[in-house]
Amino acid sequence: MKKGLLLLIIGFRAILLPAQSAYKSAVIAFYNFENFYDTIFHGSHDDIAFTPSGSKAYTSQVFNDKLNKLATVVSQIGRDINPDGPALLGVAEIENKFVLDTFVRHPLIASRNYKYVHYDSRDARGVDVALLYNPKYFKVEKSRPLFVKIPEGSKEAIFTRDILWVKGKLDGEPIHVFVNHWPSRAGGEKRSAPARMAAARTVRYIIDSLLIINPDSKIVVMGDLNDDPNNNSITKGLKAGGEVNKLQQDELFNPWVTLYKKGIGTLAYQDAWSLFDQIIISSSFLDKKRQGFFFYKNNIFKADYLIENTGRYKGYPKRSYNGDVYRGGYSDHFPTYIVLLKKQ
Repeated sequence: MKKGLLLLIIGFRAILLPAQSAYKSAVIAFYNFENFYDTIFHGSHDDIAFTPSGSKAYTSQVFNDKLNKLATVVSQIGRDINPDGPALLGVAEIENKFVLDTFVRHPLIASRNYKYVHYDSRDARGVDVALLYNPKYFKVEKSRPLFVKIPEGSKEAIFTRDILWVKGKLDGEPIHVFVNHWPSRAGGEKRSAPARMAAARTVRYIIDSLLIINPDSKIVVMGDLNDDPNNNSITKGLKAGGEVNKLQQDELFNPWVTLYKKGIGTLAYQDAWSLFDQIIISSSFLDKKRQGFFFYKNNIFKADYLIENTGRYKGYPKRSYNGDVYRGGYSDHFPTYIVLLKKQ
């Protein structure tokens, strides 16, 4: 019996290994870095707190500890699929080029030679989004920030984070990437909803233009959307749905709908889970018979060390700060990623 079982296992491995080697993989990830500031005051509303003399006592030691923890996470995302980790990594809540330069040089990820695309925005908190990319897999052709006009009365702040649009080639294949951090729910979900709808429509306007030029455009929309997969900003503003067989030609596919319906999320508040961190793709990624990359799977990266294991917030993402007290965590969001495959 044992001999027969052994032969069966060997047979399966012989079948699976050639099949695996017949595909190239690309991991695309998103991670909200949760207030990744430098230690210098630059004049923004929140910036003063993240200084050595500020309310959060944000010293060089704290900065370096947070840097090590973020690099640890990114070094491990998607490694079971591709040893190089994410080919593309969208990040949110980064202050400036200094923190990005410091991050990509960290010994845990330096060998990947990550480059990045980043623009300063006029966000009141002084944080932006950026796209990190491994030049082994991705070549940038064009990029620009997309300004989001916040509807009057929806938010106290006048400005929010710009949306980053990057056009490039993923292993030679044209692709458009949008990195987002939409307006928060501060002030109330209902009141602030028009601000997130404005962000969604800003992205959708560009997507519609791209699809007119080429209906088969490959598009990735990623970010902390501050809305769940079933909210209007995503279903109506972005025109994204989770049922493949019901998608219209111009609609986007949101692979996170199924997980959200199961009560799975990327951040928690008052014992309720939300799935704000999403990576949404155009339907051209769904046809496995076409040449080029196709969608294989999506996942939330939830290593045990990222999860709070004691106290009131047990089970939540292990965040950096609890109020003004540094807790030595990672982020208040779990990272998400998708896996693309294509035949060799």
